[in-house]
Amino acid sequence: MKIGFDAKRAFYNKSGLGNYSRSTIEQLTKFYPSHNYLLFTPSTENAVKFKIPDKVSIIEPKLFLSKAFKSYWRTFRLSKKIHEHKLDVYHGLSGELPHKAHKKSIAKLIVTIHDLIFLRYPELYNSVDRKIYYQKAKYACEIADTVIAISEQTKSDIVNFFGIDEKKIDVVYQGCHPNFQKEVDTNTKIEVARKYNLPENYLLNVGTIEKRKNSLSILKAVNEADIDTVLIIAGSKTDYQEEIIKYASENNIENKLLIINDIPFSDLPAIYQQADIFIYPSLFEGFGIPIIEALYSGVPVITTKGGVFSETGGFSSIYVEPENIEKLSDSILKILEDQDVRRKMIDEGLEYVQKFNEDKIASNLMNVYLK
Repeated sequence: MKIGFDAKRAFYNKSGLGNYSRSTIEQLTKFYPSHNYLLFTPSTENAVKFKIPDKVSIIEPKLFLSKAFKSYWRTFRLSKKIHEHKLDVYHGLSGELPHKAHKKSIAKLIVTIHDLIFLRYPELYNSVDRKIYYQKAKYACEIADTVIAISEQTKSDIVNFFGIDEKKIDVVYQGCHPNFQKEVDTNTKIEVARKYNLPENYLLNVGTIEKRKNSLSILKAVNEADIDTVLIIAGSKTDYQEEIIKYASENNIENKLLIINDIPFSDLPAIYQQADIFIYPSLFEGFGIPIIEALYSGVPVITTKGGVFSETGGFSSIYVEPENIEKLSDSILKILEDQDVRRKMIDEGLEYVQKFNEDKIASNLMNVYLK
């Protein structure tokens, strides 16, 4: 088959949609090298570096106007390119497809929808962005031959918000980078611990530090139960970070909080693997990759009750209502104080997370293409 990807996010997003795009391309070319793969991107200048096999073609615009107006090229000119390259399958990896691609090409169209958080929590987005996201995602779902949802939760939202027939939607879970599946050597762990001044014992939360991630609830649980373990919050900064710092200051628990912004990806596995507990009380996710990263890292997980979280966290994780501070405190103490509980959660978590191995994800994706 000749398979094309909307690869802009692979080249220009360092996390989230970029990680998904890069891992999809890397996994498929690794496990199914006999197919021809083409990456369509408005540019590769100053792009994120990732492994691209020599036989994979990168398609960029040649005309000045298309180079200058990158969004226009992706939306309106890409349909013609899909036709010119005689693709069998074109996969929109980040929730959109080119305008009239279903009319200008014989390629089968697939789009991945990661989440519809902009509809569930509209207050988190400005009205212009929300309208653009809605129009692009709904249009892509309507013209696609197949929609890939990254979870049953997202599939349900696509049906409910867009009115798409569920028979048109396939659920294909995401995985995470293979580095999280490998034991980090002791010297590297020591170096990373020194680099960030990590304490010997700590609770960990990873992700963009925004209100939806609800990291402040963890700090409240630590404070109200007087838990003598430092909370490390690692992720990109937003205004919500100041709210967390203010709470710590007002309650004189600055010594129990360490916030680390802009951590290089290469350091994350060592930070995960040295944590006592991974806590992820997010209000809503399309999937929740950090949960999988923690399970692969051999760390017990506490996360949110309901939604997608049980799909991602499996039977071993503890689930609490995101605003139930008392239950969150009790869960943290239970794991810290009972080594049998901790060991059981780690072992069962490692067993469960194997369903997200990269060969299985690649196989599921390829089955959608072949279908």
